[in-house]
Amino acid sequence: MTAGRWSVEVDKRVCVRTGLCVASAPEEFELDEGGQGRARSETLPASEAVLEVAESCPIEAIGITDADTGERVFPPDL
Repeated sequence: MTAGRWSVEVDKRVCVRTGLCVASAPEEFELDEGGQGRARSETLPASEAVLEVAESCPIEAIGITDADTGERVFPPDL
């Protein structure tokens, strides 16, 4: 994994408020006023922990793109 920053977005239309993202990486994610997860910052450091949170979201509501290149990190292009 390369060092850098990722843009992380939780799709509010599909998030079902499990809180798994916050429980797994509380330093990177928080709950909004409606109880849905969101990234604590517009960009987050690229890390295995953030990728694991996105991969473990039961409905794949978390998308990650490279903040510099715009390349999709997760979910991968099909």
